[in-house]
Amino acid sequence: MNAQNRVSAERRSDDVRLALLLTYITLGWMTVEGTAALLLGWASKSLLLEAFGIDSIIELFSAGVLLWRLRVEASGRADETRIEAVELRASRLVGYTLYLLVGYVVFNSAYGIFIAHRVTDTHESAWGILIGLVAKIGMPILAGYKLKVAARLNSSALRADAIEAIVCGYLSIVLMVGLAATRILGWWWLDSVAALALIPFLIKEGRAAMAGKCGCAQTPSRA
Repeated sequence: MNAQNRVSAERRSDDVRLALLLTYITLGWMTVEGTAALLLGWASKSLLLEAFGIDSIIELFSAGVLLWRLRVEASGRADETRIEAVELRASRLVGYTLYLLVGYVVFNSAYGIFIAHRVTDTHESAWGILIGLVAKIGMPILAGYKLKVAARLNSSALRADAIEAIVCGYLSIVLMVGLAATRILGWWWLDSVAALALIPFLIKEGRAAMAGKCGCAQTPSRA
């Protein structure tokens, strides 16, 4: 191995280690965020919080799959063909879970509006707004680092995971607006209706993941 190739290999190794660090941060963040959102969503009867929590669990799953992919490369025992196969399988698995989330949101929105008439506890939902604010600030920053490393590694799996974080930033805006409007205006049905705004994002990401594509690599990291 000549000097240039050695330097290139060392840089890639450093980038893989950085990607692993970002993935570990994501795993910890999504564990806390998902648990808090689901518990508060259940306590406040907020579909928006529950859906946001489930999206966090999906991101946790995505990060876990990415961790597997990065460890495959970090081990130094996998060739390019195996790495590509791991990325394609990971994308499809994430795509399936995103479509499941779409079904969950549609079913629970209809249930909340037409059957249960769920009334959100606005005291509890105030904590949900705080969760959304933290995600709105932090997720775009995390996504920005991931996109830069993904470009250097030419990793579609890491780019897809970065887009998950960007989408989380957008969803946090929907979460905050929906919860705040419900708190201020007292419209019991607004929470369920606002949750439907998540669907276009989820379908778009699901399609891209199922196709194994990451044409969104140039997506801005600000949400």
